[in-house]
Amino acid sequence: ERAIARHEVREIEQRHTVDGPRQDVTLDEEDDVVIIYNRVPKTASTSFTNIAYDLCAKNKYHVLHINTTKNNPVMSLQDQVRFVKNVTSWREMKPGFYHGHVAFLDFAKFGVKKKPIYINVIRDPIERLVSYYYFLRFGDDYRPGLRRRKQGDKKTFDECVAAGGSDCAPEKLWLQIPFFCGHSSECWNVGSRWALEQAKYNLINEYFLVGVTEELEDFIMLLEAALPRFFRGATELYRTGKKSHLRKTTEKKLPTKETIAKLQQSEIWKMENEFYEFALEQFQFVRAHAVREKDGELYILAQNFFYEKIYPKSN
Repeated sequence: ERAIARHEVREIEQRHTVDGPRQDVTLDEEDDVVIIYNRVPKTASTSFTNIAYDLCAKNKYHVLHINTTKNNPVMSLQDQVRFVKNVTSWREMKPGFYHGHVAFLDFAKFGVKKKPIYINVIRDPIERLVSYYYFLRFGDDYRPGLRRRKQGDKKTFDECVAAGGSDCAPEKLWLQIPFFCGHSSECWNVGSRWALEQAKYNLINEYFLVGVTEELEDFIMLLEAALPRFFRGATELYRTGKKSHLRKTTEKKLPTKETIAKLQQSEIWKMENEFYEFALEQFQFVRAHAVREKDGELYILAQNFFYEKIYPKSN
């Protein structure tokens, strides 16, 4: 896979440099854009990412998967420097859409003048954990033949919680907060109040838009309206395409009320749920100011501001 990826990159770079040296290429402002989708596992990220793959040729941008060793979301310091340099100076890959299971990285710390646009999607924390639990055991319909790490373990999520198993422990809920918090050590200290507040801060100040799995279509619709350079045609593709709900975990059994109640007693769930509710409220706030409903359908508002009293007057 790495050899194929390197070959594809070389082909693109050669196409971009046929007409002249790379350093002479000046990008239009519209093309000098990078989006980073640091996707949280089991939040419908595959369905959303495949829309980007389907649109990239038509809308003329590049999609790159950030594949880290053992899916480690924390990069080494030297890899952080390499990644920041790649994203900001790799002209052949602009405009670019990067996606991968990596924690938020603050580009400003590296002296970057133009930061990338961050987007993300999060999910109800218990639903996300249940989906991941069964995914490790039974896989999904995306790559059904691939053997998963816990394949052969028939224990249900309810049985796991009742037995106090490690795969369903409240500590496993601690994922969406650190993904948004970033690369600081405190982000990964389970139950850290500082990490929760930092994740909230980053969501508001560093992310262009954060959607929720349960309202993915609305998230896509807002992105298309705000960033048509990348997402023109995304809403229709999601509604009519075969990849709208691409990756479904097989053999998933919904947990009982007793199981949910037991998990909700933990402080970790309370914090992860607080972050989820915070993200949901912010997303609904953004949506309320961007769309209107008519006959049961949502539609995007037209431009609602204009300029007046422009001085000095032209002759």
